[in-house]
Amino acid sequence: MSESTPSGTEQNPFTLPGFIISAALVLALIAAVAVIFFLPKDNSTAQPAPAAPADTSAPAAPATSAAAAGKSICGLPSSTETALGAAPRSTWELVGKMAAPTDPTTIGPGTTDEDGFRSCFAHSPTGALYSAMNVAALGSTGSPQLNAKLADQLLVPGMGRDAAIKEAAGMVAAGGSDTSAQVKGFAIKSYTPSEANIDLAFETSKGAFVHTVLSMRWMDGDWKVKPADDGVTFSGVAQLSDLSGFIAWSGV
Repeated sequence: MSESTPSGTEQNPFTLPGFIISAALVLALIAAVAVIFFLPKDNSTAQPAPAAPADTSAPAAPATSAAAAGKSICGLPSSTETALGAAPRSTWELVGKMAAPTDPTTIGPGTTDEDGFRSCFAHSPTGALYSAMNVAALGSTGSPQLNAKLADQLLVPGMGRDAAIKEAAGMVAAGGSDTSAQVKGFAIKSYTPSEANIDLAFETSKGAFVHTVLSMRWMDGDWKVKPADDGVTFSGVAQLSDLSGFIAWSGV
């Protein structure tokens, strides 16, 4: 599977401080594709993005009784599974323009607020996958209010979360766009009961495939995203020539 890569003098848009939370997901995906398309191609083979390094900026908060029991904070069941060999049978809802999976009684989101904020997922590989995808969908709405809650409630405490909260506080509502992106596949790169790395493949409305990794941690009875110290939520963004290596999974 071939991949075009930027030259050594170019920066991937997802590494820039401005792309902090997934509010910029769609625009960043398009920007990443645009940069890659117009740079010389090489013959390197695209490899799944490596697992993100452990966040050492702050220790995990003490587990609540629900977390200690392996149950989510809203009472969803846990699972002893450590992998997914096939796509889960999912019901999808549009969150903004992006489809997100939902199974409120078993996988999550177990809690959906009046403003549309979605949280509380099962302690399982499927729960981690659903959580990652719902984070991406929430952010793609461009809502400053939802992104502020996302930064405050769904990011692991530390320097990265502090940076994301600061960035979210300065956000303005995103304008409308004719461009959108939808998930088309996933790969769980690693999973333990406390950590998971979820690789999501998207197709933009321009027909390009890109993928990115969300690094997740189980804490306080829910899955939370581990951002980089500068607040960047996504890592390892790269264009894909096809979806080889990903399990097909899509709501649109």
